[in-house]
Amino acid sequence: MSSPYCHSSVVEDLKQVEVEADSEVAVKLIKEGPPPHFPHKTLVEDCRELMRRGECTIQHTLRGGNKMADVLLRMVTLLLPPPQVANMLATDAACELKSILNKHKGPIFSLKWSKKGDYVLTGSVDKTAIVWDVKAEEWKQQFEFHSGPILDVDWRNNVSFATSSSDNMIYVCKVGETHPIKFFSGHKGEVNCVKWDPTGSLLASCSDDITAKIWSMKQDKYVHDLREHAKEIYTIRWSPTGPGTNNPNKQLLLVSASFDATVKLWDVEQGRLTCSLNGHRDPVYSVAFSPNGEYLVSGSLDKSMHIWSLKDRKIVKTYTGSGGIFEVCWNKEGNKIAASFADNTVCVLDFRM
Repeated sequence: MSSPYCHSSVVEDLKQVEVEADSEVAVKLIKEGPPPHFPHKTLVEDCRELMRRGECTIQHTLRGGNKMADVLLRMVTLLLPPPQVANMLATDAACELKSILNKHKGPIFSLKWSKKGDYVLTGSVDKTAIVWDVKAEEWKQQFEFHSGPILDVDWRNNVSFATSSSDNMIYVCKVGETHPIKFFSGHKGEVNCVKWDPTGSLLASCSDDITAKIWSMKQDKYVHDLREHAKEIYTIRWSPTGPGTNNPNKQLLLVSASFDATVKLWDVEQGRLTCSLNGHRDPVYSVAFSPNGEYLVSGSLDKSMHIWSLKDRKIVKTYTGSGGIFEVCWNKEGNKIAASFADNTVCVLDFRM
């Protein structure tokens, strides 16, 4: 079939073009055709027809910013001029690759946007952290203090940040400074994660030494040494409660997740365990507080995701998938939870209580 929006002059311009797409699904749909009840069947069929008439080929590639991106966009905009589709395409076009930043000499384990969104901070196996200037599309400063791979990074404010490493050390650095403004030494194993509290006054860390620690910029030794886990602690999170949050009248808590299959809640002020959440059978890789601070979700290699009521300290909902869970997170409204699984799937759950 021929599309009323396909002009012969444009088709001639596209002769023998090899079009690249970063979506395997799109390539498969155009190559094989849409299923019977596919909602955008007409769009796919028109694309297939234009590809055929232009004698073009299409392939999947993960490389962004390729020179044929504008050709692919041009093809699709010719096919569907209705306003609602044009708006969708405009949104997609705005998500084109902005830049590729090259400086690290090894895999990048961690990255975070700065508070204002003008910098990106990365930590790498090459033992360095780099602050990137997003607007200038170039690296601003490289920090070379660690003697082992950097495992995590976290901004304290828009100019200072913390890094943790397999060398057991934590450094606090500041953009523009050539030396760390603070370092914390106390862990006896790899420091897997560092997180600043909502006010940026306390730093939490967790390690393969089976401890989590809370540090203050006002002193060199840790403020609290949290030692109730039985195996390595993989991650930690601060609650969205207390000073500096949208829930200032609620108590600030710290949660830790461990290879001992438990999730533990800590009273930050007293430095003591308030509750151990025991419901998983295998290591827990990820935890996340709901935006209102009333619930906690945990994901484990046992393929289950538990939602806990922090008031009742019990499981209120469970979802079991077909693979271990590596990451869980809430949306900003607190009514949906996403989880990534080892079986290459992502699930999104509605949450209503």
